[in-house]
Amino acid sequence: MKVKFTVQDPCQLVRKSFGDPVAEDLRLVVTAAVGEENFVDMYPNRSNNFCCGGGGGFLQSGYADERRAYGKIKFDQILETGAHYCITPCHNCHAQIHDLAEHYGGHYHTVHLWTILCLAMGMLGENERAYLGPDLAEVGLG
Repeated sequence: MKVKFTVQDPCQLVRKSFGDPVAEDLRLVVTAAVGEENFVDMYPNRSNNFCCGGGGGFLQSGYADERRAYGKIKFDQILETGAHYCITPCHNCHAQIHDLAEHYGGHYHTVHLWTILCLAMGMLGENERAYLGPDLAEVGLG
């Protein structure tokens, strides 16, 4: 079985700031790290991707039920890809997408972009693998 990855386009970075050019750069980096054949894009994507629902202070707002209900759109979008991992360049996206997987029983793992980059370069420490599944947890060790 090949490990499949998808990537979240963060609102602040893509839609509110640099647009599709930075979304293309993100895909260039991700596919270089995981292999083009292992990447599955969400639809819609880039500037048209759905918000995860965790940014703008929503994670800390105390409205967890509302945040998760809004985030269900993102959860379903990730599931549609069939990806085993959702790569998130944004910390808010990571926390929200990870929480959505736990809350709704998603079968995917949520990983920071830096985790995948360090794993691909063979320099991810043993203590930095908390969000990796068993299929990747031992890669590059011993």
